[in-house]
Parts: sequence; C-alpha cells; structure tokens
Amino acid sequence: MQRSITRIRTSHVGRLPPPKGWEDMPGRLASAEITDPAVIAAQITPAITETVKRQVEVGIDCIGDGEFWTARSLAIIPRTSLALRRARWRWASRPPPGTRPASATNFPISTSTWTMPETLFLVPGEKPMPPVTVRVVARGPVKSKGPEAINRQLETFKAAIERSSATAEEAFVAVLAPGWLDHFIFNEYYKTEEEFLFALADALREEYRAVVAAGFVLQIDDPGLPDWWDMLKPEPTIEAYRKFARLRIDAVNHALVGIPEERVRYHLCWGSWHGPHTHDLPLEHIIDLILEVKAQTYSFEAANVRHEHEWRVWQQAKLPAGKMLMPGVVSHATNLVEHPQLVADRILRYTAIAGRENVVAGTDCGLGGRVHADLAWAKLRTLVEGARLASTSLWTS
Repeated sequence: MQRSITRIRTSHVGRLPPPKGWEDMPGRLASAEITDPAVIAAQITPAITETVKRQVEVGIDCIGDGEFWTARSLAIIPRTSLALRRARWRWASRPPPGTRPASATNFPISTSTWTMPETLFLVPGEKPMPPVTVRVVARGPVKSKGPEAINRQLETFKAAIERSSATAEEAFVAVLAPGWLDHFIFNEYYKTEEEFLFALADALREEYRAVVAAGFVLQIDDPGLPDWWDMLKPEPTIEAYRKFARLRIDAVNHALVGIPEERVRYHLCWGSWHGPHTHDLPLEHIIDLILEVKAQTYSFEAANVRHEHEWRVWQQAKLPAGKMLMPGVVSHATNLVEHPQLVADRILRYTAIAGRENVVAGTDCGLGGRVHADLAWAKLRTLVEGARLASTSLWTS
C-alpha cells in the first residue's frame, strides 16, 4: 500500500451499500445467478462504477469494489468435492449452526433476537437473509478449479474504474483467509484440521495471486482469527486457542508464498455482529501472532467501543520495520456518525505509535449492511475529514 508521505491516506475494509436499485445484487452474485458476461456488463459494472465514483468523490484514497462478490471463494472448489448437508453438527470442538456467542448468553432478554440470523446486520432498506438450513461440506479433495471466478470480478472492477472516469490512486480487493473460509466449508474428508486448512490455502493462493497480478492491493479477510474464541465448545484455554490461531496464521502465510508483502494487507475483526461482545478475545493474546502474517499492513478495529482502548496494546507491541497500520477510526457498530475531531484524535494515537507515514485511516469493518446506506457514506466523509484534520496537525505543527 502507498504510505502516508504528505498526508494521512484513507481506505475502508470493503463492504459498501449497493447503489439504489441494486440492493439484491450481492445475493444474486453469491448464488451464482449472474455469470453471463453480457449481464454483468449491463447490470453489475454500472453498479460498481457508481460505487467507485462515490468513493472518489468522498475522498477515499484506496478504493474497493463494494465487496459485492465476497462469497466468490466458495466457487473456487469443484462441486464434485462439495456437498450440501442439513444444518447439523458432529464436531465437539466447534459450535453447531445457530450457536450464540458466549456474550449473548449473558443477556437472555435479548437472545431471542440474536438467534435470528436475519437480524444480525439488518438495517432499514435491506432484505432479511434467509435462515441457514444447509451447510457446505468438503467430501473430497479441495483444489482450485481455476481463476475464472476471480478474474470475472477483477475485470469488472477494472471496467468500472475506467468507466467512472474517476482518478483512483489505489484500489484493493478482499479475499477470504483459509481460516475464515473454514467457517463456511466443513470438513468430512481430511484426517486433520491442519490438512484441511492447508488445502484451502492452496486453493485460495490462485485467487490471491490473480488479485496482485491485476494490479490491486490484496486484502486478506480473517475475522475468524479472534471471532472463534467465544464460540468454541468446550471453552478453550488461552494457550489452546493460541495453537488454534497459529495454525490459521500458518495457513495464511502458506497461501501468500511468492506474493510481495507490500501488496498485502491483513484484516481481522471480532465478527461484526450487533451485540454486547463482552466475551471477545482481548487483542493482547494474539497480537504477536498477527504480526507474523506476511503482510505489509494490518487492518483492525480501533473505533469499536469494546476495543478502542486496545491502542495501548499496539503501543506495547513492537511493529516490525516496514510494516503499516490501518486502524478503524469510524465504526460499523453504531448509527452515530463520528465527529471529525474524534476521528483525528484516533488517528493521532496511532501515528504516535507507528509514525505518520505508516498509518492509513480505515474503518473497523465493512459498513454495508451494518448501518443504513446514508450513514455509511456519512461515516466515510467524516473519515476523510478526520484524516484531513490529523494531517494538518502532523504536517504543520
């Protein structure tokens, strides 16, 4: 990623609200309903073009395509290796479908709401998600079936940027981490969890390399690294969970072999579900593992009120030479639009730790689907304004 040489640069984590009239687009892409190039050109490219224009108009430096194609990673594996099963669970070490995070069980008055998947991120104007009744299961070897799906997304993003006539300084594409794809595909074939994770890593590597070859920054999405913590049953010790997390870090690095670190940023969060989060794993227990990921930039929650205080953890950690931080300075977890001065103050905390050139201002997580579309764009505007205030302080004082 480009460094903040003359001012604090801005980006976001990925998911943005679809433009009006295209609200059902992410679901149609995820279900592979839209694959015809002519339909993509007529329906998808215009929507992403509008998304590109709005980001550039707001002042975002490193833009994304709205992350409308996130579920694409499920398409990299041949269907002959996958099956659909009714939502049942047979692994004692992982939560059954519908299991609530531990923090939710402490608030019984509201758990009836949290058990409804369609209410986790539902905001006005969005359609509820259907309840999960089946799971994707690996019943054979997991291998990539080729880059066709990812190339379709990359070509569409390029076409949208060109069509927008907007000057985008930098652009990124988000792809799932092996340990997060493991959250959606369950193993009935491999003898060990390690074999399964590394098979997923091998399959994902082709996507990673395609993103970089196309000239985009590669963002690795890995919410599962901290998010599994309060869902594993029985509850693990910190030591046991660190082993669980290290295996997933090793799988990420395996997938990144041969990719320059400066082309990669690594994103993690605590799942983004709207609830109390009282049992989230403290960052201090995994920060050393995070810093082992072979990425130039680390993106994380820094505005979420459950984790904002953890800037002190980064203060104690030793950031390796050449690395950068992309703290979230506006949050998906509240409808309140942050004041630009608060955003600037959050940025300044991290420039004091890492140096102004090594900080890019970002979001805690994807804003699309977590807050109303109008609020999402308002938050991006205040992100840019806060970065401007911080830059004034850092480059004129």
